Amino acid sequence: MQELLDLAIDSPAEAGQRARAILDGDPDDLLRSFAGQALGIVLRDSGQTGAAIGILRAAVRAAIRCGIANRESDVRATLGATLVFAGRPSTGLVEFERALSGATGETAAKVAMRQAGVLTTLGRCAEARPVMQRALDEFRLAGNGVWEARSHLWLAHIELVLGRVNAADLHATAAAEILEGLGDTTDRLSALTNLGEIAMARGDISGGLRRLTQSVDESDASGRLRFEVVGSLAVGYLAAGLAADAVSLLGRDDLRLTPALDAERHLALADALIAIQQPEPAIDAARKAGAMFRRQGREWFQRRARLTAVRARSAIGDARGLARDARVVAEELHEERAIEAPLALTLAGQVGPALEAAGLWAAAASYRSHPNALVRAGAWHAQALSREEAADRGGVLRAAAAGLDAIDEHRRLIGSSELRALATTHGRELTTIALRHAATDPRTLLRWSERTRATALAQPPATSDAATIPASLAALRDNGRRLAEARQDGDPTEDLEKERLRLERAVRAEHHTLSADSVERQRPVSAEEVVASVGDGCLVELVDVDGTLHVLVVHGGKVRRRIAGGTTEIAELLGPAAMLLRRTSRGRPADLTALGQRLQDAILGDAVRLIPEGLVVIAPTARLHGLPWALLPALHDRPFSVVPSAGQLLRARAAKRPKDPRTVLICGPGLATGGAEVPVLAKRHPDAVLLDGAHATLEAVLAQLDGADLVHLAAHGNFRADSPLFSALDLADGPLTVHDLERLQRAPYRVVLSACESGVLAPVGAEELLGLAAALFSLGTAGLVSSVAEVNDVATADLMVDLHAALAAGRDPATALHEVRRAAVPGSVEAATAAAFVALGV
Repeated sequence: MQELLDLAIDSPAEAGQRARAILDGDPDDLLRSFAGQALGIVLRDSGQTGAAIGILRAAVRAAIRCGIANRESDVRATLGATLVFAGRPSTGLVEFERALSGATGETAAKVAMRQAGVLTTLGRCAEARPVMQRALDEFRLAGNGVWEARSHLWLAHIELVLGRVNAADLHATAAAEILEGLGDTTDRLSALTNLGEIAMARGDISGGLRRLTQSVDESDASGRLRFEVVGSLAVGYLAAGLAADAVSLLGRDDLRLTPALDAERHLALADALIAIQQPEPAIDAARKAGAMFRRQGREWFQRRARLTAVRARSAIGDARGLARDARVVAEELHEERAIEAPLALTLAGQVGPALEAAGLWAAAASYRSHPNALVRAGAWHAQALSREEAADRGGVLRAAAAGLDAIDEHRRLIGSSELRALATTHGRELTTIALRHAATDPRTLLRWSERTRATALAQPPATSDAATIPASLAALRDNGRRLAEARQDGDPTEDLEKERLRLERAVRAEHHTLSADSVERQRPVSAEEVVASVGDGCLVELVDVDGTLHVLVVHGGKVRRRIAGGTTEIAELLGPAAMLLRRTSRGRPADLTALGQRLQDAILGDAVRLIPEGLVVIAPTARLHGLPWALLPALHDRPFSVVPSAGQLLRARAAKRPKDPRTVLICGPGLATGGAEVPVLAKRHPDAVLLDGAHATLEAVLAQLDGADLVHLAAHGNFRADSPLFSALDLADGPLTVHDLERLQRAPYRVVLSACESGVLAPVGAEELLGLAAALFSLGTAGLVSSVAEVNDVATADLMVDLHAALAAGRDPATALHEVRRAAVPGSVEAATAAAFVALGV
């Protein structure tokens, strides 16, 4: 009959059908107790707690009548758990006490373990811990390995909730070792999930995601996708900055959900919706979760649902009763010393009366020594707000620095370039407040701008093994080849598109689990280092301070600041600029002069008067990186280059040119001009390596890119704003993606990309960038020439020939591109094409 109880968990529909068939007959009391217990579990887990309670009470009476030792205790424990899930925790826990009073041996230990599990579900982990420990001791004495391991798993979860990460690790590891010895595969997923959660708690984001993703994949493959593992992965996604992935995961319609788990899903979904800036549906999800927790008597969870609702209401400006609600939930979480307390206290101080703010922020700041890096960062944010209220500028900047150091610790083990960039999202509020208080002094603003921008590019990408192509990436490449052929032949592509999405998910998930090769902290450059490096040259760094662009001009040992336009005004000009360049590239010339002047006035303002003659380097904000900078009159008639940060400029200047002066010319398939410039360049560079036609395969291209001096790559480009690391250039056997570039051991020194939009970079996180050019910069490439808009193929081919002639004459990319622009007839297709290209780096 134990088989029927196991079936109630593994296959509820079948168990319910068999139990009803037994009860409809004339079973003896023992069989009736088992059938009623199984049916009660099925009804409970489907949300029919009222019916389940009636069935289970009858099963308890049958168990009493049969007079078999421990049968009553086992059924009564199931009744107790069901009463708790029905929102009657006091009555349910009384039933557990009655069950324990009549239980002996291993049955008593199993009842105690279930009681502790229910206490944990109620959020009463401190009470659950000694109960679960006693159960563990009993199973160990009895030599019951399976239940000993299960007790360890529960204790690992309990210790983690209580913030005792080391103790949690010991229990989870012990469980995994026992289950490995027993060959148990079902409970092993729980152990893997626990270990993933513990890794996340330690700050090992990559290791945590690796284990949690494996748990979900194995659970899914078994045909019984468990919310416990899905929910843990969703929380991991949020910690990693992958909120959209968390929303997608939590929205799956194949999750097996009890009412208790459904409430937890709604809460996790509400948190994820806030993270993707959808506060309205987040309010609905949080309120629904809160109502479900209230009915279930789960106060611990209900508090967190109330906090999430407060956060969402604050985001939409719903002030009705907000200050009171925020303060009450913050004080409750602070009394609990919960990891959510700093966030709750900080928010309560921001939305409440000014007289209460200082006390609330001081309470939040008391978590500055918390072992969790993100909790510490939140506490330092509160400290910064407190110092801001006290008009203590130095205190604000010191607090912001400490908070960003905590964010850096959070990122230190992350190998994925995408996750490194996204992780900076956690420091966005710290960055905002720091820049606000640094803005009064130009050098201080420069130092803080460099502290908070393009930090992910300072660390080379981590690759599992550059010599081996991951299976998922190889399959994606083959899919890209077949997809291109199908489009060219006019064949259906729906199935191939679905396969592409599946493979992209696999590649991305694998990439997220990469660990950093080094945990050494990347030190940001100082203002003094920047000033010294720039010397008599000129660097113009743009900084967004509370929605207004501040322009820093570094020249001749000085840093000067001017204030330009608002970022909203500037954003409204970017669309028309791209549209006019697109029209011109298609043979409809347009006058770009007026628009260029408006862009210059908004972006540079009076700072344009501070820019000396000669080459200038522009370090724009992340969102302005894709601007066709040559449209600005002050830049069109001079050589200029663009860099993500001054730090990247210094790294580019320090890059050593290869001893092997190898030039590589690559021509991809399907170009309208057939890559017309490549044969011309090949004649002018007879020693160059030429890869065209069927020879332009990904492996051949990567082999030649590795450590080359100069690379010219003519291929169709595809910028993916939705997933920048899948931005690609088309080769003979499929797309060359950012994931492929990150497998290079040595960066090419300079690269020319002639494809449309090949230089477009996606802004992510807090002033971070992702895309083809970003990948090359992080590898160590010194300079690139690429386009930030749609370009005319014929005009581009001619431009490339002239550009390479200037490079061969010893010009740097910025000067070479300037000469090409100067030679074009104003208002022509050629002029617009030249304006769409930018020199990046040096």
